[in-house]
Amino acid sequence: MFAFLRITMGLILLVAGLEKLISPYQNFQYAIEAYQALPGWAEELTARIFPWVEFIVGVLLVLGLWTSWALRAGLVNFAIFITIVGQALIRHLPIDNCGCFGQLIHLPSRTVIVFDSVILLLLYFLLRYPSKASGFGLDKYFEA
Repeated sequence: MFAFLRITMGLILLVAGLEKLISPYQNFQYAIEAYQALPGWAEELTARIFPWVEFIVGVLLVLGLWTSWALRAGLVNFAIFITIVGQALIRHLPIDNCGCFGQLIHLPSRTVIVFDSVILLLLYFLLRYPSKASGFGLDKYFEA
């Protein structure tokens, strides 16, 4: 069960990052701009870098490589997602598409908060049991 959850969380990040990476970065930048949370220079930088972070963390989780680190990075990612979407809801910003999965899936903001919160809790749960979360992964081959 633990490995299945880890791989599922990894696939979510991997797919979200990959979709943004194969699309023009401006598509994701447009979604970032809608949240009005970053200065202009940081919006483009985030649109160029963040998909790589999502993708790499997703790959590490799927492979079970550096699992503890990847789970922590996933927690940070989803905490950021929840914060950004939450502030947009509080400010009543007119956001039709969260931008979470690029053009692949369109989710309303309230759904994103629930979805991301569940994932955040699952990642936290996995982090509490690192040896079980590493099951069927590559960590055992790279122990010191």
